[in-house]
Amino acid sequence: MKVHPTAVISGNVRIGEDVEIGAFTVIEGDVEIGEGTKIGNRVTVKGKVRIGRNCRIYDGAVIGEDPQHLKYEGEESEVIVGNNVIIREYVTVHRGTKLDRMRTVIEDDCMLMAYSHVAHDCVVRRGVIMANCATLGGHVEVGEFAFIGGLSAVHQFARVGAYAMVGGLTGVSLDIPPFCMASGQHAKLYGVNVKGLMRRGFSKERISAIKRAYRILFRSGLLREEAIRRLRKEFEGNGDVEMLIDFLLTTRRGIASDAGGKER
Repeated sequence: MKVHPTAVISGNVRIGEDVEIGAFTVIEGDVEIGEGTKIGNRVTVKGKVRIGRNCRIYDGAVIGEDPQHLKYEGEESEVIVGNNVIIREYVTVHRGTKLDRMRTVIEDDCMLMAYSHVAHDCVVRRGVIMANCATLGGHVEVGEFAFIGGLSAVHQFARVGAYAMVGGLTGVSLDIPPFCMASGQHAKLYGVNVKGLMRRGFSKERISAIKRAYRILFRSGLLREEAIRRLRKEFEGNGDVEMLIDFLLTTRRGIASDAGGKER
């Protein structure tokens, strides 16, 4: 363990082997830091926070601060950060509230670029990348390996599905389904995130099936219920299409609409 002499550590703090903590960093409260994690200068970790192994937290980040919610009453909520997570400069991650999960979760292998924000009660699944200044409102869920572009904002309670790509400067007020690309001030869908799926090892056959399912859902002119019935008949046993259907059926805010056949 390597702790700079100007760092301040207080409370019930457990620090694993080979952890490094930089100058003027403050760690206070019920905090656990996994082995091999490196924390930069002027970082604040406070409250109930669990940080996994081999994470890298850069200068000025704030992890575990009180949620920005007027109904927060000091309940002992928490932040959970998985393994191999990269949190860049001045990122903020706030604890949960009793209004929802009581925890904010960032799973393994995520990357949060500089100035991005994860609000209370969010769940950020494995492998997600949030570009600079991307912002998640409270209670947001982001599926695994999704990408949130720079200066984008996701509305409270909205969801971004697995393997989706949200372009920069995008306002997400409705759910973005898995595998899709979305962009715009009021986000619309622009087809399937083909390049992203290829990078994740999806075969041509899998991508082709997802593209066909997308066209049936959003470009066939069928009502949503009719399109789902057709998908279930045509793609029986296809896990990707089943994920897409389940996402549509569990929406609370509604699903973003297609941009009118336009591809990007």
